[in-house]
Amino acid sequence: MLGEKHSLLNDFPELEDRINQLVESDATFATDNKKYNALDKEIRTLELQGAPIGDDAMHQLKHERSVMKDSLYQRVTQSDG
Repeated sequence: MLGEKHSLLNDFPELEDRINQLVESDATFATDNKKYNALDKEIRTLELQGAPIGDDAMHQLKHERSVMKDSLYQRVTQSDG
């Protein structure tokens, strides 16, 4: 859907406590999560503006978001907590 938020908290509400714990205790995770949320916001903004970039560029941004989300998800589910 256009303009849909894909933050970790939106997509994995069952992991909210663990995500928040990692954001507080792991500076690298917090930084990576912040970068992921900024990329997600950029994509949403572009979608809501009618995607004023080429299809290939949009596809690349969405691919980057997917790779980042997979990495963050793995870190959340594999961390102690």
